[in-house]
Amino acid sequence: MKKYVFLLLSLGALLFLPACGKQAPPPEEGALEKETVNLVVWGAEEDEALLQEIFSSFQSHYAGEAEFHIDYQPQSESHCKDALLGDLEGGADVFAFADDQVAALAAAGGLNPIEDPEAVRAANLSAAVDAASVAGTLYAYPLTADNGYFLYYNKAYLKEEDVQALDRMLEIAAAAGRRITMDWSSAWYVYAFFGNTGLQVGLNEDGLTNYCTWNSTGGPIAGVDVAQAMLDIAASPGFASRTDEEFLAGVRDGSVIAGISGVWNAVAIQEAWGENAGAAKLPTYTCKGQQVQMASFSGCKLIGVNAYSGHPEWAARLAEWITSEENQRFRFELRGQGPANANAAASPEVQAAPAIAALLAQSEFSQLQRVGGKFWDPVAEFAGNMARGNPSGADIQAQLDHMAEGVTAR
Repeated sequence: MKKYVFLLLSLGALLFLPACGKQAPPPEEGALEKETVNLVVWGAEEDEALLQEIFSSFQSHYAGEAEFHIDYQPQSESHCKDALLGDLEGGADVFAFADDQVAALAAAGGLNPIEDPEAVRAANLSAAVDAASVAGTLYAYPLTADNGYFLYYNKAYLKEEDVQALDRMLEIAAAAGRRITMDWSSAWYVYAFFGNTGLQVGLNEDGLTNYCTWNSTGGPIAGVDVAQAMLDIAASPGFASRTDEEFLAGVRDGSVIAGISGVWNAVAIQEAWGENAGAAKLPTYTCKGQQVQMASFSGCKLIGVNAYSGHPEWAARLAEWITSEENQRFRFELRGQGPANANAAASPEVQAAPAIAALLAQSEFSQLQRVGGKFWDPVAEFAGNMARGNPSGADIQAQLDHMAEGVTAR
């Protein structure tokens, strides 16, 4: 009996050995499969080359930790909010946007508070941090502190003293058969005429609706005075209302000798005009028989992380990487955009840039852009009619009232 049991045990052991031999050894720690991270990034179309360089350095830096697939998709920074809120769950993981959209994005749940706000506050200019915050809570990463506008001019036609007054500039342009341009199809630029007149526009306490007195009939300057000034400018053969793209095309073909734009065109204008490229604060314009300094909206560009991202930690790391001091310096070198990072902004190269100097000079006459969504279309409609010279002859006060009604609509 014992022999029989022994034989059975021996046979069982022999049958078991081949099965054991087929088992793979336990995987080594280094052989574990890396995480695959898919991220969609929205950014300005003109930033594609810059962002691809930044993505490459990010992937190299974190190559040992994950396998990255970063999909860049062009998206207007000024319309980012509308695109994102249309489909938060299907929207970009990381996106660039103008600071006036931060409150709406946060309120809609598209942005979560930044996890390490003190580090971001310490690294960036206070104005940029404020622009990225809602009620003291930081919701985005500051990217630039230059989202404003000023005057570019060609020194071959215009001297420094000429660009102090728009009347003089128009006179010179008309005599030379050239144009001074500004985009009146954009309410963003049209604020320049109303901003320093005592007429007001801004957000109500609800953070959504606007107040507007641009149609006021009282005060030192009334709404009709500003409208008449715009009609007088539009009537000059030296003026043309052109979009930003049309302005740049005119710079390149020589038909435009000055225009109002921002730092995003600094490199292209330098290439076109060379040593004749000049930049200055906005000029004064004639309104009700007096010289009024043109105003401007100011602001910052921000990088946000979608609260619905499938990879929130990696999305936040990429946002931090895009807005790092090194990459803000790189952005300035490649695109001429003014950094929000304090160290980068204080560099001699940034401080010496003509476009940045002009923006700083204009900052005395600028206001942080804080208006609700109903502001844009009514103002653009009104200004467009002024640019065409009010061909229908419609009553100016009635048009101002209609504009103000649209801006303040609930």
